[in-house]
Amino acid sequence: MTHATNQPSTMLKMGEFYELSPGSDLEQSQHYNADIAPTRVQERNWNLWNVAALWVGMAICVPTYTLGGVLTAYFGLSVMEALMAILIANIIVLIPLTLNAFPGTKFGVPFPVVLRSSFGVLGSNIPCLIRALVACGWFGIQTLFGGLAIHILLSNILPGWESLGGTGEVIGFFLFLALNLYIVIRGAESIKLMETLAAPLLLGVGIGLMLWASPKISYEALLAIPANRPEEASFWGYFFAGVTAMVGFWATLSLNIPDFSRYVRSQKDQIIGQTIGLPLTMFFFAALGVVMTAASPALVGETISDPVTLIGKIDSPVWVVIAMLIIIVATLSTNTAANIVSPTNDFQNIAPRKINQTRGVLLTGLIGILLMGWELLKKLGMIESDVSVEAMYSGWLLGYSSLLGPIAGIMITDYFVVRRQQFELVELYSTHGAYSGFNRHGLTAFFVPVTLTLFALLTGELNWFYQYGWFTGSLLGGLIYWLSTRTVPYSVERSQLVAENP
Repeated sequence: MTHATNQPSTMLKMGEFYELSPGSDLEQSQHYNADIAPTRVQERNWNLWNVAALWVGMAICVPTYTLGGVLTAYFGLSVMEALMAILIANIIVLIPLTLNAFPGTKFGVPFPVVLRSSFGVLGSNIPCLIRALVACGWFGIQTLFGGLAIHILLSNILPGWESLGGTGEVIGFFLFLALNLYIVIRGAESIKLMETLAAPLLLGVGIGLMLWASPKISYEALLAIPANRPEEASFWGYFFAGVTAMVGFWATLSLNIPDFSRYVRSQKDQIIGQTIGLPLTMFFFAALGVVMTAASPALVGETISDPVTLIGKIDSPVWVVIAMLIIIVATLSTNTAANIVSPTNDFQNIAPRKINQTRGVLLTGLIGILLMGWELLKKLGMIESDVSVEAMYSGWLLGYSSLLGPIAGIMITDYFVVRRQQFELVELYSTHGAYSGFNRHGLTAFFVPVTLTLFALLTGELNWFYQYGWFTGSLLGGLIYWLSTRTVPYSVERSQLVAENP
C-alpha cells in the first residue's frame, strides 16, 4: 500500500482528504506497517452502492433472522413491538456509524489507529482487544451456522454424508472457516467484490421466501399474539431494553466502521450508502424470520426459528442444495466483513512489526475456534452441555453493548469536539509522537462507565444504567472525556505538512 523512502514522513493534503507519505522514520516505528497505514486517496474508490451492498451483505444473516424471536422470547415484546424496536434501533445506530466513519474516509486510517488519538498508541490496545474478542466470538457463532449449511448441502449431494451427524457439522465448520479466512487474506477488493455480488442475490432470495411463506400464515393472527410480559408491566421499560439490545447488535460496527470507510471515495457516499443499506435490510430480514418461524408448522410440521434447520427439512433435495448455497453466501458475506476485518486490524495494532494482515486473520480464526470449542466438542459427542448458541448471543447483546458504548462516545467526542476533525498522521504512527503511550483522558472516560456497569451487575443497584448500557455508557463516556480534556488540555505538535495537492 505504501513505500517508505529516506525522506521524513509527511502528511499530504489532497482536496478534502489526507494521505501519508511514509519515510524512514516510520519504517523504524514499532507502531506502523503497510496493512494499517492510511489508504492512498486513489485507493478510496468505494461508492455509495458498494457501501450499501456491504450492509445488505452483513445484515442478511442467521442472527438477524432470529432477532424477532429473541425480542419476543427474551425481552417480552409482541411481534409488531419487536419489529419496531429493530427498525428504531438501527436508525439510532446510524448516528455513531456515520460519525465514526468520518475520520476513516478523510484520513484513510483504520479503527485501531483512530483510537490512538483518544486512548494513546499503547492505550488503544485496551478497547481494541475488547472489540476483537467480541468479534471472534461472533465469528465462531456465524461459522457454526455456515458449517451446518455446508453439512446439509453435502448431505444432499454425497451419499452417506448425512450419517456423519455432528462430525459432519464439525467438518463443515472448518471448511467454512477456511473459506472465510481466504477471502479476507486476499484483501479489501475481494470483500468489496463479494459483497457487491451477494447483495442483490440475498435480497431477491429474501423476497422470494417471504412470498413463499405468506400463504401459509395469517398476518392478523401473527400480529395479534400478545406480548410475553406481565400484564401490569410498563411497555416502555421492556421496549427500551429491546431497543438497547438491538443497538448492541451493531455496536461493534459502529466502532470499527473506519476499517471500511477508509476505502470510500467521499463522506456523502458513506453516509447515503449506510442509510440505504442498514435500517430497512435489518427490518425486512428480521420480519422474514418472524414470518418464516410462524409458517414453519405448516411448512414442516413443527416450529423452527433457525432458517438453516428449517430449509434442511424441506422434502426437495434440489431446493435444499440451492438454499444452502445461498445461506453459505449470506453467512460468508456477513462473517468476513463484520467479524474478521476488525480483529485482524486490532491484533495488528498490538505489534504491527510482528503481526501483519495474514497473521491477524489466522489469529482471529484460532481464537474463534477456541471460543466455540465447547460447541464443537458437544457436536462430536465428547462433552454434554445445556448452553445453546442462541441463548449465548442473545445474552451478549445487552452485555457487550454496555462495554462498547463508552468507546463510541469517546471516539465521537475526540474527533469532532476535541480534535475538530484534525489528526496528525505521522504522529499517529510514531513511537515517541504526541499520541504515544496512554491517554489518561480516554482511559478514565472509558473505565468510569464500565465500573458503574459492573457495580450495577454485581449489586443490583443502578440497574437502569446497565439496562440501557449503550446509551448511558456512550453519553457518560463522551461527557467525561470532554470535561477531562477541558480541565487538563493537551495539544498535538504539528507534523510536517507539504503543499496542498488539488
